Amino acid sequence: MALKIGVVGVGFWGSNHVRVLRELESAELKAVCDIDLGRARYVAKKFGVPNYYRDLDDMLNGEELDAVTICTPSVSHAEVAVKVLESGLHAFVEKPLASNPDECLRVIDTAKSNNRFVMTGFIERFNPAVSKAIELLRAGEIGEVIMSHGRRIGWWPQRIGDVGVVKDTAIHDIDLTRYIFGEEPVGVYARGGSLRHRFEDHIQAIMTFEDELRVAFIEANWLTPRKKREMLITGSEGVISIQFLTQAISLEKADVVIEPIIKWREPLRIELSHFTESLLNHRKPLVDAIDGAKAVIIAEAILESMRRSKPVEIDFERFGL
Repeated sequence: MALKIGVVGVGFWGSNHVRVLRELESAELKAVCDIDLGRARYVAKKFGVPNYYRDLDDMLNGEELDAVTICTPSVSHAEVAVKVLESGLHAFVEKPLASNPDECLRVIDTAKSNNRFVMTGFIERFNPAVSKAIELLRAGEIGEVIMSHGRRIGWWPQRIGDVGVVKDTAIHDIDLTRYIFGEEPVGVYARGGSLRHRFEDHIQAIMTFEDELRVAFIEANWLTPRKKREMLITGSEGVISIQFLTQAISLEKADVVIEPIIKWREPLRIELSHFTESLLNHRKPLVDAIDGAKAVIIAEAILESMRRSKPVEIDFERFGL
C-alpha cells in the first residue's frame, strides 16, 4: 500500500521532494504543480511523474490524492496548506509553517476542522546525528542539559527572497532547541541586522528558560564564506558535538571522548518516509503544525528583540498554544 501524493512547488527543494518520493515504496507520486508550467513539465518528465499542473486547483480537482507536500515560497505556505486541507488531504509544509503566528493558527484550525494531519518540514529532527544525540541525552550521558549553541552560517542562498535568515535558517535550531531541552523557552534577547540583503542576514540570539541557569545560543548569517552547520550541547556531566552536514557526532566526558560511527543517510528521505508511513498507519507525525507554529512564534520574538534591542517575552498562551 502506498500514499497517493502530489508536490506543489518544484524549484530547487521541491525537486528533491519529487526525487525522494519517487524512490519510496510508501509513496505513489501522482502529480507535480508549479506556477512555472515549463518547470513543472521538466520535473515531471525528468522523474517520470504521470501528470503536471500549473494551477493547484486543477491538480486537487484532477487527481485522487491522499496528501500534498508544499515547497512553495514561504509567504504562500498558509494559503496553499489551507486549500489542500479543505480538499480533504493531509499536508507536509516545508518550514516555516507560515509567515506569521496568525497564519499558523489558521492552518492548525483548518487541519482540526477537516480532521487532517499537518507535518512541518524540520529536516534536522531526522538527521541521523541528531537522532544519536537525542539517544545519548535521553540515556543521561551528559547529565542535565544546561546550554546549547547552534551555528548556521554561510553565503546567501539566491533561491530565498521572501524571508530573512531567522525564518529560513535559524528556525532549524529554534525547533531543535525545543526538542533537545524538552521544554519551551520563556524569553529571548537578540541582536542582528541587514548588512547586504533586503531582510536580516545576521543574528545572534539567546533563549532563556524557566530555570535561569539553562540557555540556548543561536548564531546564523548569510555572510560567511564557508557553510557551517553545527551544534554544541553542554550538560552537567559532558558535551555533545553535532556536525549536521557530515553527520558526525562526539561525546566528551571527564575521562573519555567517544565518536560513534554513524552510517550516513539522507535526512530528507528519512523525513518523507516518516510522513508517508505515519499517514498510512493513521499516526500523527513526529513534527506537527503546533511545532511549526511555536517555531514561528519564537522567530517573531527574535525579530522583535532584534528591532527593539531589548529582551522579549515568548508568550505561547497568547496564541492558545
